[in-house]
Amino acid sequence: MEFQKETAPQQKAAAPVGKEQTKQLLAVLEKYKSGKARTEQRILASENWWKLRNDTEIQKEGVTSGKGFQSKSGWLHNVITSKHADAIEAYPEPNILPREEQDKQEAQKLSDIVPCVLEQNNFEATYNDVMWQKLKTGTGVYKVVWDQSKLNGLGDISIERVSLLNIYWEPGVTDIQKSRYFFHTELHDKDALMERYPDLAGKLKSTGFVSTKFLYDDAVDTSDKATVIDAYYHKYAGPKKVLHYVKFVDDVVLYATENDPKRAQRGLYDHGKFPFVFDALFPVEGSPCGYGYVDLCRNPQTEIDLLKTAYVKNARVGAVPRYFARKDGNVNEDEFLDMDKPIVHVQGNVDEASLRRVEHNSLDGNYISVLEQTIDELRQTSGNTETATGTGASGVTAASAIAALQEASGKGSRDSTKSSYRAYSQVVEMCIELIRERYDIPRQFRIVGQMGMEQFTSYSNAGIKPQHQGNAFGQDMGFRLPVFDIKISAQKKSVYTKVSQNELALQFFQMGFFNPQMTDQSLMCLEMMDFDEKDTIMQRIAQMGTMHQMLMKYLQMAMGMATDPMMQQMIYQDMVRVMGEAAQQFAPQPTVTQADNVSGIQKKEHGIVRNARERSQNASQPDGAQVKGG
Repeated sequence: MEFQKETAPQQKAAAPVGKEQTKQLLAVLEKYKSGKARTEQRILASENWWKLRNDTEIQKEGVTSGKGFQSKSGWLHNVITSKHADAIEAYPEPNILPREEQDKQEAQKLSDIVPCVLEQNNFEATYNDVMWQKLKTGTGVYKVVWDQSKLNGLGDISIERVSLLNIYWEPGVTDIQKSRYFFHTELHDKDALMERYPDLAGKLKSTGFVSTKFLYDDAVDTSDKATVIDAYYHKYAGPKKVLHYVKFVDDVVLYATENDPKRAQRGLYDHGKFPFVFDALFPVEGSPCGYGYVDLCRNPQTEIDLLKTAYVKNARVGAVPRYFARKDGNVNEDEFLDMDKPIVHVQGNVDEASLRRVEHNSLDGNYISVLEQTIDELRQTSGNTETATGTGASGVTAASAIAALQEASGKGSRDSTKSSYRAYSQVVEMCIELIRERYDIPRQFRIVGQMGMEQFTSYSNAGIKPQHQGNAFGQDMGFRLPVFDIKISAQKKSVYTKVSQNELALQFFQMGFFNPQMTDQSLMCLEMMDFDEKDTIMQRIAQMGTMHQMLMKYLQMAMGMATDPMMQQMIYQDMVRVMGEAAQQFAPQPTVTQADNVSGIQKKEHGIVRNARERSQNASQPDGAQVKGG
């Protein structure tokens, strides 16, 4: 489903895209399919290994361990599940940053609503499936399109996982955006297609183009299905590269942007990119697809299975003895094989000529060592060591030391996670571009506000559409397009990471890093450190220091303006709480009081009265005696 509801097949003679163009597209598709044959074989083999059909793939390589029992150990399976757990633990979340000061508000809004768009698409399940696909086959693929059928015809963004067997690109390109064409095929029921497109009646000849299929466990009948092909290609409209799109079955066009007057010049999407994002695990030259852990570890897994098959067969021979018996022997075989009968009847003498045990040689310990070394090779090659899985740490017993070793051993998983973040960033970028193009009508979102509080907001694309910059000196300044940078971080972090960050925060608190009086010292110390979100912490501490200085300034002003002793004392106490011992220099001076002979109430003495009293007392004293007022 693409950007709008497809109309009936367009049969106008003047239409740029018709039967002749679909035949040309089918020829290109067949060519692309041939160039992708080896990649498809590798993908099918990887799926068989994942489903523990090891013996099937081992026999294809001409290696056999004989008839009977075949070992199918899950060491490789365990590698993939462990790596998948690491990927899910680092589930990403976007932080959208503006490139210009005036776009800060829009960037914050997008940071709030894009996760909502992803959640409405159940993106966590899609991310989960893509990670399985990436680890098994080496490449995960997202498809980001506009689905007009959503929200009762209003339309919204759709994000889904795509099977590698259903997409085709130009052989030899590493970046799919450089491919001349891009195809996506999908099977649909013929009756459902004819119900939706009545003009298709009598025109669906057969299944048509058939993509390579996985070996499903269920029987899949495709006789009543037809392959619907989505073809994407680029054309230039002046200097701009425009993305066009054709949806067709056999040689019948269901929809084409070049046949749509509204899209003939504009194309399918304004961003002009194929709406697919590839996430390769281990990249290879000349292909957008990488190879996965199955390709990396299939050889040691094959050795493990062959050795274990031989070990089991050898152990069985030793546990169940076998005998050579002459055809004319005189031993009752039925009684001999029945372990519940303590007596075995014979005729005549029994010697080694008539019944002799087959000799069995137990395996030497070196063979066991070879198996253990092969298992260790698989672990080391995949990075799925005992330390990484938490099952052992080479004699280390301290919990903190084990956690540190696990963190160090997870470098391979973090590297894979970084590549997933790059693909995720492209998905978010496509979502933003579709929001910019399609969100003309305000949408309602429930977001998580400050302190985890639930908030409701409305958003449209008015703030991120191209903005006219007016005229300057008689010249039209053109349009400005708000552009954003996308920073991806892990939504869920490992226990070790959480504990270490919590410990670091407690140490900062205990050492007084958050004390506004130590702002300068704290910033100097933090500049020499390196940890996540360091810049954010430094900004907060600097802001606290600035606020502290402003607060002290206002308290000093209030102290100077206060005339009431009680008010001065209250302000001084506030300054002590903020400044500590440094506030002593602002302590209020004690006031002079005199006795009120009438009421007996101590009250403050005016300065003029106090000076006059001192002069009168000095005048009445003998020479040389000076009296100061109390």
